[in-house]
Amino acid sequence: MTLTTEQLILVEQRLANDKKSTLVAYLLWFFLGGFGVHRFYLGKSGSGAIMLVLMILGWLTAVIYIGIAFLLVVAIWMIVDAFLIPGMITDNTAQQRLRLQLEMNAGMPAAAVPPVPAG
Repeated sequence: MTLTTEQLILVEQRLANDKKSTLVAYLLWFFLGGFGVHRFYLGKSGSGAIMLVLMILGWLTAVIYIGIAFLLVVAIWMIVDAFLIPGMITDNTAQQRLRLQLEMNAGMPAAAVPPVPAG
């Protein structure tokens, strides 16, 4: 996969525009973290849905004390996520970079790639 300098600059500009915000992720975690909203924002839909289901089940069954275990799991998960958010943002950016590079590479045949100017 060989991209020109211009293509690499375009990829990095697109990443800068689409990068997930650490501040937004932490605000979502703080205010709506129990519902997994920060995970949905960071592209982790599967684990965000599990977190949401655990929270709902926890509140629905808290009356019979079973839900307390679900809510405890969600609380521990939230504490762990507080430390994982920067890594999730880095992973998301790396995945987007790879996807964009593959799209750029697939969109232009190798013979059509202009030569990189010397110097």
